[in-house]
Amino acid sequence: MSTTAEPHTHSISSGQKCPPGKGLESIAPLLQTVEETPDPIPTTIKGTVPTWINGSFLRNGPGKFEFGKDRYTHWFDGMAMMHRFHLCEGNVTYSSRFLQSDSYVQNSEKNRIVMSEFGTLAMPDPCKNIFARFLSRFSVPKSTDNASVNFVKYKGDYYVSTETNYMRRVDPQSLETKEKVDWSQYIAVNSATAHPHYDRDGATYNMGNSYGRNDFFYNIIRVPPPEENAAKEDSDLTGAKVICSIRAAEPRKPSYYHSFVMSENYIVFIEQPIKLDLVKFMLYKIQGKSFQKVMTWEPQCETIFHLVNRHTGEKSEVRYRAAPMFTLHQINAFEDNGMLVMDMCCGDDGDIIGDFTLENLRRDAGEEMDKFYNSLCRNLPRRYVLPLTVEQETPLDQNLVTGYKATAKKTKAKEVYMTHEELYDDELLQYGGLEFPRINYDQYNGKPYRYFYSCGFGHCFSDSLLKMDVHTKELKVWRYPGLYPSEPVFVASPKATEEDDGVVLSVVITPREEKSTFLLILDAKTFAELGRAEVPVNIPYGTHGVFNLKG
Repeated sequence: MSTTAEPHTHSISSGQKCPPGKGLESIAPLLQTVEETPDPIPTTIKGTVPTWINGSFLRNGPGKFEFGKDRYTHWFDGMAMMHRFHLCEGNVTYSSRFLQSDSYVQNSEKNRIVMSEFGTLAMPDPCKNIFARFLSRFSVPKSTDNASVNFVKYKGDYYVSTETNYMRRVDPQSLETKEKVDWSQYIAVNSATAHPHYDRDGATYNMGNSYGRNDFFYNIIRVPPPEENAAKEDSDLTGAKVICSIRAAEPRKPSYYHSFVMSENYIVFIEQPIKLDLVKFMLYKIQGKSFQKVMTWEPQCETIFHLVNRHTGEKSEVRYRAAPMFTLHQINAFEDNGMLVMDMCCGDDGDIIGDFTLENLRRDAGEEMDKFYNSLCRNLPRRYVLPLTVEQETPLDQNLVTGYKATAKKTKAKEVYMTHEELYDDELLQYGGLEFPRINYDQYNGKPYRYFYSCGFGHCFSDSLLKMDVHTKELKVWRYPGLYPSEPVFVASPKATEEDDGVVLSVVITPREEKSTFLLILDAKTFAELGRAEVPVNIPYGTHGVFNLKG
């Protein structure tokens, strides 16, 4: 991939804009193995839980960090643990279960780590002779089914997902583990993200990789809506198809991606400068290195936005370029007057993913923790605006964006260079930037919107909840010392007439006191606390979650 020709450099990085941490406390207790609670237990309600909230708040994340004497090295490696807060007529119960993945079951049987994860390489079986152990180094690494990232839906069924080709169907009521689903049995991809998008007809869109001898492709996938008469026990990914394949700029060094952009009519894939070195990937097991070692941040490369019509699968011939940046999560995207407006959480340093080792996260309070936190990139909300119509007669070097502060200029035939608008005021910086953005998805995904909810990162893990008004850039904040909230999930009230009519749910944990977890309920409009449901168990810091209206 060529380097950017435009003199667009970040004079101050996103990390440098935020104040440094000082005297940060240890968060090691948030990264300890916990026991599962398979049978629902009652919670203690403080304040009120609105009686109209009926359903289940489902959460996912790592919950076990060792087997026998073996220890995982990266936060992502912990065994998937599913959590369920069931809300019904003002009452809340809690239950949790470990995902019975092949990884979990085999590790448990052997009482050691036998399957490699993102940051931990499984050692050869000590019971084998030295020759068999040597040969095992040369076997193709098997993808893990430790699906610890998110709850996702396909054809009306819930699955837990990570970023390999394996998912697990789960029962959202009992959290029972069902069948393992292999994407490659239905469609020519060998992975899929844990952040699909859903359209209003019930179809699911996702992205996955495929590669041949000389090429690497990013594939946009569509899974059809559930069939009315389909037998629930026979659910699968039948009917899934690739609607567009995008060739990687560098076949041996494709970009890492965690999610993608979808509006009403378009999908945008962001090819960013976090690279996967496929040669190293093939060698990493032989060399005794974990998967995280094959990912590199290469800021000499620019960012490319690939525009695809999601109805036809047709890819735009226009190459949309921008300065190097790193993004994990998109906020929302919508079309406006011939432009595609894309809001996302972005940073200027893509080294962050490999940094989240358990050794780093479990550092002692004070100087050691401060040093690590201050080395991390901070992500901030940005808006990119992509002109949808760029013709041969479109003039060069003229801003094609109207009504927004972002710019887009045609630099030569079929090529546009974009600069972003900062989607925040300085007040946000004191909260350490933000991540884990969520919106009123059912009503506003792919449409013009006003509000999003997210976590502020004044520590390595989120220590505040934020509500952002993208029209005024004003913030509302929930923050208390020693409390670490999870990704905020919006639930609309049954008679909602406005975008923020409803509540925000978040699971709050603390390293300061044992068994002091609670489910927090905020009024989405005012961000005032309505109530909390206290749970007498420890819960580790998790990743993503959903609200299941059907309970």
